[in-house]
Amino acid sequence: MEVRQLEYFVAVAEDLHFGRAADRLHIGQPAVSQHIARLERELGAQLFDRTTRRVQLTAAGRRLLPEAKATLTAFARLRSTVAEPVDELTGILRIGTSEGLGDRLDQVLESLATRAPHLQVRLVSLPSAPRLDALRRGELDAAFVRPAPQIADLATLTAWTETLVAALPATHPVAARSVLRLVDLADVPLRMSSRDANPGLHDLLEDLLRSMEVEPARGAPIISVYDALAEIGTGDPAWTVLYSSAAEQLRVRRIAFRKLDLPTVETVVATVPGPQPAAVQLLLDTCLTAS
Repeated sequence: MEVRQLEYFVAVAEDLHFGRAADRLHIGQPAVSQHIARLERELGAQLFDRTTRRVQLTAAGRRLLPEAKATLTAFARLRSTVAEPVDELTGILRIGTSEGLGDRLDQVLESLATRAPHLQVRLVSLPSAPRLDALRRGELDAAFVRPAPQIADLATLTAWTETLVAALPATHPVAARSVLRLVDLADVPLRMSSRDANPGLHDLLEDLLRSMEVEPARGAPIISVYDALAEIGTGDPAWTVLYSSAAEQLRVRRIAFRKLDLPTVETVVATVPGPQPAAVQLLLDTCLTAS
């Protein structure tokens, strides 16, 4: 039996809903269901009555709940007894990142440096899929990912949210507006990075365009954001999409950055499930405070 199995059991028992419990635990619902099933097999008892409409504790589940809570409380005391004080943390915290996380990442790193001055932070920039694979292999301790992916085997915590921004020629008529809709740019060629370079943003934007039935012509693929913006500002009309944190770092003449009327995008920090080392827990607490 693992501690996290009891954590998942208590979450489902309190919410009586596997989906809400998964959201609360920052992990995919399939993982919660798998651990509950494993716990039931190990205990030799069914803990929940499940139907398509409701989830209820069985008699065995009701008997287990107070004991599970007591066990988790005792385990928390045990961890706190041996935990290294935050300001004495040492070692290296390996964090997977990508370009353009901007000032929000800087704020998290600054807070870490203040709270744990002897902890070294090593940033490793990788594309999103290799980043998550490195986390699974234990080559990273945590990884920032944007937009929030659907990953059942990793735990995720929302670090921050931000908007999407259109970058277009400052002389274009729609640049006079402060907020743009995708349909406002339907007649202007869209330039994007290839899916291999940025699958998260590429797929997100394609889904948004499809859902709003907007089909702009496609311009040349983006290799370098700076070069593309320079071309957009001086060449034939075109536009591209950036995260607001990336746009905030750019100062490009002849380019207007305008907020898009779209849902905000989550950046999450992903970790392997279960109890975390002190340095990783400090990172999660820092992100939770910042968000």
